[in-house]
Amino acid sequence: MSPSLASVGWPVVDRVFGFSPHGVFIAIGFATGAWLFGRLAGRRGISVDAANSIVFWSLIGAIVGARVAYVIAHVSDFASPIEWLEVWKGGISLLGGIAGATIANAVNIRRFGLRFFKVADTLTAPLALGIAIGRIGDLIIGDHLGKPTSWILAWTYHGGKLAPPFTCGANGCQAALQGNHLEIIKRGSTELRAGLETIATGVGVHQTAMYDMAIASALFAFLWWFTREPRREGTATLAFAVWYGCARLL
Repeated sequence: MSPSLASVGWPVVDRVFGFSPHGVFIAIGFATGAWLFGRLAGRRGISVDAANSIVFWSLIGAIVGARVAYVIAHVSDFASPIEWLEVWKGGISLLGGIAGATIANAVNIRRFGLRFFKVADTLTAPLALGIAIGRIGDLIIGDHLGKPTSWILAWTYHGGKLAPPFTCGANGCQAALQGNHLEIIKRGSTELRAGLETIATGVGVHQTAMYDMAIASALFAFLWWFTREPRREGTATLAFAVWYGCARLL
């Protein structure tokens, strides 16, 4: 896969408005998922007021949860607690966002007299769609790059800056990974080192964001079909958790 889009600069946009393709597609994904949830909610006995409230608190909870989860996982990357709040500089967790939205709505759902799994089942297809759309931003900026590989869908570097943790210079980009690993990406080749030992090489790297987008798209298609007929409450939520949870472990 060519990273030509990942090499596109946004100097004017970044200076004036301060946003990136990553954030733009997360916002589009959330808005699309919220719109679809609103369409489905009425058919499943969820009032307009309840649906709007769920979307609002999902947004607040997702922002807070996504940042908190990222900070916990990368606390050593921050120089001071003040930087924990600088979410506009990047650094969020998808699973943290889902957890935050769930927690934020725990009381809210009961306030409208709704059952948890009735709402959760309705949210599964919109959530899968939102994830798939959000991953487009990751593809544009070259985020979530995996280990070196030579297979047909390998993402190859042709220049430009990659998303953190990569630092880029004239000779390519490199990132210090967990486990004393160092990943080096240059034009036409990639290398993964453990200390001074090379443990993997390839002409490109696995583009995990692309895999996740494909998985989420397939999950959306399945849930769209699965939830068209009445199902036992909780089965759609279970299907989402098993499908997406197992995919994230791969």
